[in-house]
Amino acid sequence: MADPVVGNGALHGGPSVEPPHSIAQARVDDKGRLKLPAEFLEYLRELKVDKVFITTVDLQLARIYPISVWKSNENLFSNAGDLAEVAEDVAYIAKYFGGDSEIDAQGRVLMPAELRRRLSLEAQPVWLDCYNGRINVAGKAMHEARFNRALVNLPDKVKTLEKKGLK
Repeated sequence: MADPVVGNGALHGGPSVEPPHSIAQARVDDKGRLKLPAEFLEYLRELKVDKVFITTVDLQLARIYPISVWKSNENLFSNAGDLAEVAEDVAYIAKYFGGDSEIDAQGRVLMPAELRRRLSLEAQPVWLDCYNGRINVAGKAMHEARFNRALVNLPDKVKTLEKKGLK
């Protein structure tokens, strides 16, 4: 079966699956499990994803990748050409903080322990959004920073985008 098209991060053809359009709040429990909000779980199930790779590449956001999307990143790392050292460093960080996780019957994934500690995700609320075929997971501090940045000059940002076609 061909890999599906993952929202706005098209992979290799096949049926297109709409990612969630909103940001959802969830929580990482005291055992390190993230209960995926219903719309995110439904999205992954529509893609027939039951195993994911969870990591960070920037030490700011956790990223939940369907395995097929993560494999495309590994391919990029392997074929980085003149960016080989950059790719090797990013891949190293991703592997260090990353781990495979299966989605359990309750719709939970286990966040890697070192990742949880580094990004302060343990027993905390988190915010999820879909982007480029992955699910971003922001801890409270990162969510607040992103939210506050978005608020700065928001009316001007809206006017600028309306000139570009925002409806």
